[in-house]
Amino acid sequence: MKAIACKESRAVKTSRVFPNDTNNHQTLFGGKLMSWIDDIASISAARHSRKSTVTASTDSVDFLHPITQSDSVCLESYVTYTGRTSMEVFVKVTAENLLSGERKIAATAFLTFVALDEQGRPVTIPSVLPETEEEMYLHRTAPERTKMRKERKKHSKELAAFMTTTKPWEA
Repeated sequence: MKAIACKESRAVKTSRVFPNDTNNHQTLFGGKLMSWIDDIASISAARHSRKSTVTASTDSVDFLHPITQSDSVCLESYVTYTGRTSMEVFVKVTAENLLSGERKIAATAFLTFVALDEQGRPVTIPSVLPETEEEMYLHRTAPERTKMRKERKKHSKELAAFMTTTKPWEA
């Protein structure tokens, strides 16, 4: 399989922040942003693999600056690294004050998606070819994130095995 350039999976979405998008602090509700992040990342994963994809994990969503009603929000995503059937997708969230023009990175996120065949089984995908400085940096640092992701999943499975499925109202 021929490697696919990061830019081939790039997706961009820009939205305004409206009053119904905000929380009690008058800033963008984190859950709303997380939904937008998963949505755009899924587009990048599908563009790279040209297969159906599912979210396997959200490694992190780091909220760096509050996003207000005077801001627009630009989400940019692309595949940064691939395994045999999985893809790491990076999402950069830029807030722009529409009155002053000031722009800042408001959040970053890493998600993992798995490509599926018609029967819903994981399928092999092409590798990724980084070209820009940002893409090369994210690609170069991905193996360490992959290692941490596998360790975190191991701990999550251990925790799940310890937890009870008893109905809380019957405890």
